Amino acid sequence: MGTDPLSRRLFMSRFSRRFGRILATVAVGTVALTGCASNGGSDEASASSSSEREVVHGVIGDQGDGGPPVKGGTLTFASLAPVTNLDPTLTQATGPTGGTEMAAVYDVLMRYDIESEQFEPHLAESMEESDDRLTWTMTLREGVTFSDGTPLDAAAVVASIDRYNTRRGAHSQLYQEIVTSTTAADPTTVVFSLDRPWSTFPALLSYGHGMVVAPSSQQGDTFTPIGAGPFTVVGLQPQQELQLKARPDYWGGEPNLDGLKFVAIAGDQPKIEALRTNGINMAYLGNAEAVEAAMAEFPGYAEPVNLKLLGQINAAPGRPGEDPRVRQAIAFAVDPEVIDQRVREGKGMPGTDMFQPWSTWHGDVDGITPSPERATELLNEAKADGYDGKITFLSVNNPDSQELALAVQAQLNAVGFDTAVEYASSSTDLVKRRFVDKDFDLSFGGFSMSDVDPEIRLYGALHSESTNNILAYNSPQMDELLNEVLSAPDEETKRTAIGKVQELMNVDQPMPLWGAGINFVAWTPNVYGVTPLNDSIMLFDKAFLKN
Repeated sequence: MGTDPLSRRLFMSRFSRRFGRILATVAVGTVALTGCASNGGSDEASASSSSEREVVHGVIGDQGDGGPPVKGGTLTFASLAPVTNLDPTLTQATGPTGGTEMAAVYDVLMRYDIESEQFEPHLAESMEESDDRLTWTMTLREGVTFSDGTPLDAAAVVASIDRYNTRRGAHSQLYQEIVTSTTAADPTTVVFSLDRPWSTFPALLSYGHGMVVAPSSQQGDTFTPIGAGPFTVVGLQPQQELQLKARPDYWGGEPNLDGLKFVAIAGDQPKIEALRTNGINMAYLGNAEAVEAAMAEFPGYAEPVNLKLLGQINAAPGRPGEDPRVRQAIAFAVDPEVIDQRVREGKGMPGTDMFQPWSTWHGDVDGITPSPERATELLNEAKADGYDGKITFLSVNNPDSQELALAVQAQLNAVGFDTAVEYASSSTDLVKRRFVDKDFDLSFGGFSMSDVDPEIRLYGALHSESTNNILAYNSPQMDELLNEVLSAPDEETKRTAIGKVQELMNVDQPMPLWGAGINFVAWTPNVYGVTPLNDSIMLFDKAFLKN
């Protein structure tokens, strides 16, 4: 992975990118990041950050390409939320929540190439859009087999996608909203018919829909992870350790590594210490302070993302967040600048904009300005109608999250809430409480939304029929706006549509926004050949360790 040092390559500004966006190998641009911008683009005073942040995207470090690949060795990776299973319909196919692990087992039909800025075929051989933009035709590679020896053909792809949608995997509602049919035209051809043009449709096939499971994977109620990826499963201890071994008959050639091991390490600082002592080879890092420290010490892949940190309010009946005034009070009470100072030592990217000024999708509509006075007013209105002011903040039991919980609790209590903090035992348990059980009043999370395919995450987070909508937020108006974003024929139209979403977010406050950030997958200097994809998913088919 030959790259320039972090300080050398510059990321073009948002304004330049309107004429030609660049996702460079190493891209650094310094911009003034607004902490809490004014409402609706007015001149109202904002709580903006006076500091400047470097926005990086790409592989950083000057370690070179490592020369000829070396065979052998097991690469150890500390992820964010260790997997409990490898069924793509049950595990979120994102970099921090199992996407890297599942891509190693199943591969992906399409992958995002950070240099070409395009979604390109991977398991597929080609993907072509029709002239009327309503049909996509995928040609599969010939001779590809699953690890059980059966062929990965068009029928298997269609069956896997049908299973994924039937079992309501992530983004299945979006797929079914737009795709009218998925058919096997012949053994190597899959045809996707759409009811409207969507230029970034191939992006869906780089997540769970594109992780093809073998027909033999599902036997009754028992699921066995059988895919066409470069590795197979040796053993899984849920939330603790996953061991994979290389496939000699992988379609892309036998991997250089003997195997992969994914391990659980709580907290970013312990992960950095493990990297320093060679206890692990790679780690997913998200805390702003840890990311800054790691980027100064290790090579790796940095991805700037919006909606990195936000509040998650459960608006289900019987929960405090059912009342929009309570949601608004929470949003006005919690100042992202305070969170950044207390939790990130001022090293984050605080703000209430969905897309910050460095983003392609930053438009003319800003987020709200925090106001304790306004929060108190709204809360008192809710109390006058019978709300007792009590709310529980669900966090996870590690130092960073504890600091965040205390910062939120203090600000909410200051405006009149009675806030209790409850801790889940692990990040995986936290994800389960929110996404599966939906057992929480208020929590925190992030959608780590890159500029590549924002409509997918927006739809998943906010559409009333999305399984990823853990907020119980149901707004026909928002559903219509999300469809505008999906149907936007060009960048400027999409930016305008996203601005309308921001306007409604400012009013409804389904998820108060606290800031953007950088996700960083760090690796030790002896790791080479890792291929980063969208959403910080990593491919290891060409990776190797050099002593």
